[in-house]
Amino acid sequence: MRMPGPASIAISFAARVTPSGLSDMDRTFLAKPAATTPASKPFELQSGVYSEASGDTPCALLAPMHYEPGYAYPLIVWLHGSGTEERQLLRVMPLVSMRNYVAVAPRGTFCEDGDRPARGYQWQQTEQHIVLAEHRVFESMETACSKYHIDERRVFLAGSDSGGTMALRIALAHPYCFRGVISLGGPLPAGRTPFGSLAEARRLPVLVAAGQRSTACPPELLCDSLRLLHTAGMAVTFRQYPGDQTLSPQMLADVDRWMIEQITSPRPDRACSDAD
Repeated sequence: MRMPGPASIAISFAARVTPSGLSDMDRTFLAKPAATTPASKPFELQSGVYSEASGDTPCALLAPMHYEPGYAYPLIVWLHGSGTEERQLLRVMPLVSMRNYVAVAPRGTFCEDGDRPARGYQWQQTEQHIVLAEHRVFESMETACSKYHIDERRVFLAGSDSGGTMALRIALAHPYCFRGVISLGGPLPAGRTPFGSLAEARRLPVLVAAGQRSTACPPELLCDSLRLLHTAGMAVTFRQYPGDQTLSPQMLADVDRWMIEQITSPRPDRACSDAD
């Protein structure tokens, strides 16, 4: 089912990185181009187009700075971490790239505190929530493609914490729909045959990253995940970072570099619509 195109508003972002890692973010709604941030700030003021889609799948949609309709952009589908929601995309993308990608983030399938969404959402690994997560991922992709010029052979599925685990599960089940999958602080999914499409999944590049003292993905669990991926013959890149953060500026900058490597690598592509 095709969702109606979301209404868009121009937004400017002033991202300030704090010692704890990801910043708080001032969001000033402007009807004119963003002004220049003083040189003392870690980031220049950056602008993009932010939308909140309505319909079956609540999601955030972000276009790059200086969007060019004639260029087919790579798409990042971001699955937020536990206890947050789709607007985490606004904190993540300025630290990945505000120029290289269109990005969309569906909302997690499970509200952590019943009917009080202020506590945030997560991605549960039950059969019902896996089916719902797949629906939200593919419907958000359809929303992005209906509004912006997307290269369907350059779609990356990425996530943090429980979103990283769900990203791995969905990409392993539908490997031809994605150029690569990224899990930041999310271990490999267990149960319900995550390697059911192993022959096709071996062509899928995988990036797994975590903090050395991560509680969501401790080193022993991470090692088990990597051992399984290598045993399965997957093309895995692993990176570990100091501290216990699920996300950090260096980690997200490396995500951008890794995706560029995949985009420029000389291997045959196949879009999701080409798969049987």
